[in-house]
Amino acid sequence: MYLSKQKRKWLSGIALCVGAGALVLPVSAQQVQDGSPRGGKWPQASLRAEASAEIAQDTVKVTLASEISEASQAAVAQALSKTLEGVMTEAKGDPKVKASSGNYRVWPMSNEKGKITNWRGRGEIILESADFAAASELAGKLSDRMPIANLAFSVSPQARAKQEQALLAQAVRAFGVRAQALTDAFGFARYTIRNIELSGAGAQYQPAPRMMAMAADKASAPLEGGSETVSVSIQGSIFLHTTQK
Repeated sequence: MYLSKQKRKWLSGIALCVGAGALVLPVSAQQVQDGSPRGGKWPQASLRAEASAEIAQDTVKVTLASEISEASQAAVAQALSKTLEGVMTEAKGDPKVKASSGNYRVWPMSNEKGKITNWRGRGEIILESADFAAASELAGKLSDRMPIANLAFSVSPQARAKQEQALLAQAVRAFGVRAQALTDAFGFARYTIRNIELSGAGAQYQPAPRMMAMAADKASAPLEGGSETVSVSIQGSIFLHTTQK
């Protein structure tokens, strides 16, 4: 098949931008040498398609922390361990909330002359749950011994996997639509896929609109998560054919 000089120039470097979905499809084509995939090279085009969706964060992680100061390292470790054991025992009594140990540290405090004056220690317990109300209530009960140090919201692995599966199907369909549109735009009869690569799914975090700390009287406070934008992209290349064979 013979391609005109102008058409070869178009195929050598062109970017096709599609408004719906704001996808950019970079195209690089190779000149057809003799019309046969064995004896030469078909024109090739590189494409990329992406699908994304915003999903609500369905998991909360509450970090409880306790800081203790004593005259000796042993006293700090003993007091801190006692607090952590008591809080952990009570936390594990709630089946709706998963409790686990967090960071633990004991360090010396020195004066201006470098002499150790006392010791401090800090220990954490992490509460994680998909039941925001249960996590809030439990954290409120434990706040007199271990106040809340941090709140973090996220999407559970199960919800993320389900959403990514749906997005993958959308991205595959988008890739096929873009490939066919490019094939038609350049006047070729059909296309075949040369290779496909699935990019790792990404996520953009949107902060929670409101995250309230627990009140001093142990009353639980409402927790409200934000959202995450999860995306899946597919990139690959296709062969462009002049016949319907």
